[in-house]
Amino acid sequence: MPYEPPPYLSELTLEQVAEEVAHRKLPPLENWNHAGTGDSHMRIAADGRWFHEGSPIGREAMVRAFSTLLSRDEQGRHWLVTPTERLEIEVEDAAFVATDVAQKDGCLAFRLNTDDLLIAGPEHRLRAAGSVDAPAIYLQVRRGCDARLNRSTWQQLVEIALAQGDAHFVESQGMRFSLLPQ
Repeated sequence: MPYEPPPYLSELTLEQVAEEVAHRKLPPLENWNHAGTGDSHMRIAADGRWFHEGSPIGREAMVRAFSTLLSRDEQGRHWLVTPTERLEIEVEDAAFVATDVAQKDGCLAFRLNTDDLLIAGPEHRLRAAGSVDAPAIYLQVRRGCDARLNRSTWQQLVEIALAQGDAHFVESQGMRFSLLPQ
């Protein structure tokens, strides 16, 4: 079956984004009994590209599939989880990249490099890191993994903040998020 990416965020209402999010089926990693651990020989570069044994993974469908198997533990290690084992995966910065944002009915909807759609709020918090001169904004995705906002998405978020009346904060689902590192 051919892959049909979701429409552009600008074309969707908040209700349609919420429907896309609700229809997303993820594997039940938490229910799997992985007896062993190992090394996946995989790496996710800071720009979101995936590599296996040093070579780029060119099939986007594989990257989307693998991304549903990611988790991050309390020590900050990333894992590719299968029903029988956990394979460590090197992540240079964040496991995902946020590539677009749109403000919809007082909420911030994000698209990731894997075509996942998320709405910032209690389950998907924004966090500012880095320094005031070189900020980095992250969005919680799932299972401990984050998405770093790329440069254009960060700029879009700043424009939204300015339109809301405060360049240092944005709001989504009744929550207020700082755009300045603490």
